[in-house]
Amino acid sequence: MGLIAGYFGGKIDDLIMNITNLMLSIPSLILALAIMAVLGPGLINIFIALGFTLWTYTCRVTRAQTLAIKEKEFISAARALGASNKRIIFKHILPNIIGPVLVIATFGVASAILIESSLSFLGIGAQPPTPSWGTMLSNGKDYIWTAPWIMIYPGIAIVLTILGLNLMGDGIRDYLDPHKKG
Repeated sequence: MGLIAGYFGGKIDDLIMNITNLMLSIPSLILALAIMAVLGPGLINIFIALGFTLWTYTCRVTRAQTLAIKEKEFISAARALGASNKRIIFKHILPNIIGPVLVIATFGVASAILIESSLSFLGIGAQPPTPSWGTMLSNGKDYIWTAPWIMIYPGIAIVLTILGLNLMGDGIRDYLDPHKKG
């Protein structure tokens, strides 16, 4: 959606970005919690809630990158040669914005894991027998004094996974940043 908003501009851009700004004004976890309260618990409903809440960050980054790339000379040259909008978007703009989109996607996956774990901990996420770190934490809270490892290991898994994804996103950003290359 960010690619479409950035490329075509005008009323389409205004509409998409106003919806995006509206969605960004509500915290993702609270919005996901409200969606799950309406849809009920379950893995498919978590995917719907996560998709509905986490697309906004990618949309904004994609739009910003598209606005920067579409003003370049090679886009004007492609237009002058008669390239269609579809060709310009998929052959010229998309390959040039994929780096920042990959970086924001890794942060989005980390956010999705954290939100899913939170919802499952509260009992409105994945339901047994579907494995979930949040459900494991919730089941282990009754045994925190007698068997603390029931909570410690899923908690460590969540922390290490989110840390790993954030470090991977930073690494991708550093690798793709042309200003950091010698």
